[in-house]
Amino acid sequence: MRIFLFILLMTSVVFPQIEFEELLPNANVNEIVSDGKTLWFCTYGQGIHNFNPEDGTWKSFSTKNENLDNDLFYCIAASKEFVWAGTSDGLYIYDRKRDFWKKRKFAMGGEFGNWIRSLCYDAEEDMLYIGRFRYMTKLDVKKQRFDDYDLTVGSEIKTNTFKTIRLEGKEYVWFGTESGAFRYSKKMDLGDKKSLQYFSNKTNAFRGEGEFVSISEFLFEPNFIWFGTDEFTSKESPNFNLGGIYKFNRRATWERIDTRNGLPGQGIYTLARVGNYIWAAVYYFDRKEKKEHGRGLVLINRMTNEVIRINPDDIRLASNKINALYFDGANMWIGAENGLWRVRILNELARWTGDQISNY
Repeated sequence: MRIFLFILLMTSVVFPQIEFEELLPNANVNEIVSDGKTLWFCTYGQGIHNFNPEDGTWKSFSTKNENLDNDLFYCIAASKEFVWAGTSDGLYIYDRKRDFWKKRKFAMGGEFGNWIRSLCYDAEEDMLYIGRFRYMTKLDVKKQRFDDYDLTVGSEIKTNTFKTIRLEGKEYVWFGTESGAFRYSKKMDLGDKKSLQYFSNKTNAFRGEGEFVSISEFLFEPNFIWFGTDEFTSKESPNFNLGGIYKFNRRATWERIDTRNGLPGQGIYTLARVGNYIWAAVYYFDRKEKKEHGRGLVLINRMTNEVIRINPDDIRLASNKINALYFDGANMWIGAENGLWRVRILNELARWTGDQISNY
């Protein structure tokens, strides 16, 4: 394990001093979540890992350790009692008290219905939202009751194909699909269509751009919602998924940040906020190869929309493909295709206040 200290000087902005620590070498880290005390990391190839920041201890679950029969995970969520992890063949559930894993499969949706692509735990309601390649599932954790929902809008099946789920405060849950986004009001039953507000380029959202808008990430602040979107185009379909970041003022105005503003690519893997900056993990989609190429990290000034590219040589990451970002109030955790890094931000001005963390 090595620690690097450096100062990034970017345009007129002096970025705070940062300390980098490399962890889980060569692991393809797909998602990072907290259960309130410890952090959980799911990987594609090396199972699931848990880190306790109080004593610095790790616990790992994998076929290598013979305490889990799968190593390939796309997403993860955690509570004080359970951990849930998504695979292409169903949902893995860890009973923390009994130290026992089990797998659940879903009948609705067939083979694609068992590809779990996103998980989101709502601690206040004790509910788990399960985004599948086909259909949305809501788990009442206390009752251990699973309810499946078809959110298809009209005849567009991509509206029922889920990519990401995020909580906004205490009132709403957002579902990102391959054809736009749903805002769900938790006060209502998810089976009631009135509980959902749908945003797509067909409904004057996202500036009406592209054939489809595939949502990869949400980020919320009081005055704006940031949408990360996927880039997927070809010579045959040059406008299929244009990508970029959309900044919505919650009323009517949609701003787009893309390569014209300085992004090194128009595909967005994930977003995170630290103080006045949005961290964005970016990729470029090669039309000829029909393949994604990671383009590292950028910072976006959320007040001015200025894009500041982080030099990969300075931060010494082994990969430009960043899958996951998680800010714990003092450290930015960066999950890449071949490693995990803990980035300690030493400048107090760059940190969030407690109110900002709890509300957004």
